[in-house]
Amino acid sequence: MAAVQLAQETYLPSEGAEMAKIYDFFAAHEAAHGEPPAPQYFLSGPGPGDQVALPAEVYEILRKVVGAMRAGLAVSIAPQSQKLTTQQAADLLGISRPTLVKVLESGRISFERVGSHRRLYLRDVIAFREERRREQYEALAATTVALDDEDDLESTLKTLRDARKAVAQRRRARV
Repeated sequence: MAAVQLAQETYLPSEGAEMAKIYDFFAAHEAAHGEPPAPQYFLSGPGPGDQVALPAEVYEILRKVVGAMRAGLAVSIAPQSQKLTTQQAADLLGISRPTLVKVLESGRISFERVGSHRRLYLRDVIAFREERRREQYEALAATTVALDDEDDLESTLKTLRDARKAVAQRRRARV
């Protein structure tokens, strides 16, 4: 068996016909059942009985890759270690390393020390990213105001300012 290279690779989409067939298969299969089907997908080889079941994670990756390539987008795959340095985790979260260290010290993401260095599990960083996204959407929803023609603009602006201050105070209290 050939060794798998663990370097970042970028794959450009091929012409639309091949990707369209695969995409249409995914779409028709899901439309027929009303929801994504149970993960029983197979990769088959040229010989009879030459097949292997694909885990649900591999199917989801394949589905996303095909969808992106069908849309004309290039796809990059970058293998990552299960344990991250603080800089790798900060890059993944889109925040500075000092901000990440504050988050770690507040206990919002678990980590372990290896000598004087902190190491984080990728699954914990991803879970924090999803929680942070959910909080951001909730904060955005908290700042929405229904406007009527009869509402006073100044009172609406004051309501929005108060909501933004409340969200900022909650955020500062956590970090």
